[in-house]
Amino acid sequence: MSEPLTSRQRLLLVLLTFDAFLLGLLELFFLPLRLDGIVLPKLGDAPIPVTAVLAVITTPLLVRTTAKVVRPTFSVIPLLVWVLVVLGMGMAGPGGDLVLIQDWRALLLIGGGALPGALALGGGLGTASKVAKGVSGG
Repeated sequence: MSEPLTSRQRLLLVLLTFDAFLLGLLELFFLPLRLDGIVLPKLGDAPIPVTAVLAVITTPLLVRTTAKVVRPTFSVIPLLVWVLVVLGMGMAGPGGDLVLIQDWRALLLIGGGALPGALALGGGLGTASKVAKGVSGG
């Protein structure tokens, strides 16, 4: 049985989980950005899913960081929080509104955040398993 988390590890886990929550919200709410001259420059009104690119980078980063500074078995928490925020707020947002847009950008956001995060999670858990087998077996 593993030892309990230290207070520093608990604090870092809470901060990383809060980061996942905030990133999920920001990526969801800024997903509909377009080149329409309102927020971004006017260049043909094309959709620009910059938050999907942000999800591809930040979700696995949160998972790997949690595995390093807290414990590999806890690295699933930021990924679950991110997925729950994106899907939960996307389907039943503020006031019951549907926030998750119904086109390819939503699929890109969900896939771009969940898939790399899951790959990072699997890699971290696999490494932790090899280390644990090496320590207990040798």
